Amino acid sequence: MKTWKITLLILSVALLAYAFLRVQQSTAKSNPNEWPSYGGNPENTHFSALNQINRDNVKQLQVAWTYDTGDVFDGSEMQCNPIVVNGVLYGTSPKMRVFALDAATGRERWSFDPNAGEKSLGKSRNRGVTYWDGKGEPRLYFGFRNWLYAIDAKTGQIVKSFGTEGRVDLREGLGRPAKELSVGLTTPGVVYKDLLIVGSLVNETLPAAPGDIRAYDLRTGKLRWTFHTIPHPGEAGYETWPKNAWQYIGGVNNWSGMALDEKRGLVFAPTGSATFDFYGANRHGDNLYANSLLCLDANTGQRKWHFQTVRHDLWDRDLPSAPALITIKRNGRAVDAVAQITKSGHIFVFERETGKPVFPVENRKVPTVGVDGEKLADTQPLPLLPPPVARQEMTEDTLTTRTPEAHAAALQRFRQLKSNGQFEPPSKEGTIVFPGFDGGPGWGGAAFDPATGLFFVNSSEVPCILRLVERPKQRAQASGKSLYERNCASCHGNDLLGSPPEFPSLVGIGNKYNETQLRAVIRDGVGRMPGFTSLGPQAIQALTQFLRTGEDLKVGGDIHTVSLDMDLKYTIDGYTRFFDPEGYPAVKPPWGTLNAVDLNEGKIAWQIPLGEHPELLAKGIRDTGSWNYGGPIVTAGNLVFIGATNYDKKFRAFDKSTGKLLWEAVLPAAGNATPSTYQVGGRQFIVIAAGGGKRGGPSGGSYVAFALPK
Repeated sequence: MKTWKITLLILSVALLAYAFLRVQQSTAKSNPNEWPSYGGNPENTHFSALNQINRDNVKQLQVAWTYDTGDVFDGSEMQCNPIVVNGVLYGTSPKMRVFALDAATGRERWSFDPNAGEKSLGKSRNRGVTYWDGKGEPRLYFGFRNWLYAIDAKTGQIVKSFGTEGRVDLREGLGRPAKELSVGLTTPGVVYKDLLIVGSLVNETLPAAPGDIRAYDLRTGKLRWTFHTIPHPGEAGYETWPKNAWQYIGGVNNWSGMALDEKRGLVFAPTGSATFDFYGANRHGDNLYANSLLCLDANTGQRKWHFQTVRHDLWDRDLPSAPALITIKRNGRAVDAVAQITKSGHIFVFERETGKPVFPVENRKVPTVGVDGEKLADTQPLPLLPPPVARQEMTEDTLTTRTPEAHAAALQRFRQLKSNGQFEPPSKEGTIVFPGFDGGPGWGGAAFDPATGLFFVNSSEVPCILRLVERPKQRAQASGKSLYERNCASCHGNDLLGSPPEFPSLVGIGNKYNETQLRAVIRDGVGRMPGFTSLGPQAIQALTQFLRTGEDLKVGGDIHTVSLDMDLKYTIDGYTRFFDPEGYPAVKPPWGTLNAVDLNEGKIAWQIPLGEHPELLAKGIRDTGSWNYGGPIVTAGNLVFIGATNYDKKFRAFDKSTGKLLWEAVLPAAGNATPSTYQVGGRQFIVIAAGGGKRGGPSGGSYVAFALPK
């Protein structure tokens, strides 16, 4: 071999080793035996350097312990990615209790109930807690409804010196009347020095809170900095909105989490769409910083760079998870990068410090003719590499062939709808959104393997139908029925039947909640449903009475009317999925996949169906894949672990290099959460929350930990 070839080989090996070491040092610098933060580390790589469990022995895995929260109720879920620090596991229950367990045995050490003994009013979502060592006084930070709590990590007691009696009201400090806002926190924030940086969950209908990104003092709860995601006058991006939009538009929030580059002092925050999601006549322009990846100075909140993945979003194309901070090899050099997954199945990769795309991005011409009052962007950015992990367009050739009857029904309906790819404008006839409102990769995020540059992403492909309908006009003399039609019918239908399980039927709701409880649900929100505090107490009472008894009471003079800027002509007729007559997606499988994407080369290394429908499997119909929620993790044992699948309740381990299934176990309920791995007492564990409850699946409330036999 010639000398220059030997030198090149040595350099290549050295660069790969350097990249591997960089990420391993970053992800394991505190303690490689722990899972100290949401996503495994501040960089959100879902990677563990543990290798006691590996591709050679994974078949021996068995249940090591199970913790039953005892908090299950009909339709409840658990999306928590538990953290493990100093041999203690911290997680949350379906009723939003925070608990600490002995990570070796699953024995409960303490429990904190933010409901304060009152009945939980329904399904809530929480993806975990944030840990801070507190210089010997460790704390947990946890979002419940509009409150950010600080909890003593040793005892589970509220830290009274934080905020007001141990909590901060997230509705305050947003520049609008706090009592009229619905603001929450479902995904944990990140810790940088003495700051806790958080996003928020806000309404998806107007009026809605703005999605400011905020940093709080870890000890006192004092607000230290704010980044306005809807720019104020004089701020960069203000020109991409109507001049007063910052006063009435909501959303543009970071609900999906953040990643932190501690060394550089940079925080990376993806944002969602502006409210209202599907009709933007009151927000002409590109709408920065909606649907953007933001790089902010973690010390001050100042913008370093941004990239907008969808301009003037009308399809609910929120960036669904925190990005991963990775090191890849490009053109013979190691590149510190940030990888952002999207609901469309595309993966954007940028240089971490500059925001320069690692792979070419094309500004593609797209359709611009929408409904009256709308002004669409004429181009949209799409990465040319890597290829998307989900199909981009539903056509007649892709319609289901599961049975002749299913195909005929799907074809008949398809021909009544518009389907022309990712950016077909919303319409009155109905526009197909594919891979779906919550299709493609989801909030579970992706896992990055530093040794190979492989990025593991699970994805769903369930087509949806976006149909615009005229919104009932705001009446001078409102009643309970008119309030329902204007504010609730787009999700629950004019007949109150909803579209279960995501939007439940409200028929007989009075049998589930008493008057006080139902009024609280309407006022404060529950689960995905926002609060409607802005309506005012008399309007809420009239709406409560209508739902409980059908009585159509007139509202007194205190109803809070919305401004003309928020009184939009169109809304949607629901979050409708395009199913065949038997309830399966009206598109050919796979309906869910697990993908390994080579980010060094910008190509897909392998793709396999993820998940099964047991009743179809019994008929010999295999490899369908299924809807899935929750993400993967990857370990130095050459394994990818993932639950996620809705219907088969399985937890699986795959060979990271080939996608070969090496092990699987059936959980008590679907593991719609991202697992964690850790080592304590010399033994490696893999743990996952088995909460189920998605898309009609049975609910559960257990955490299940697996390990090799002793």
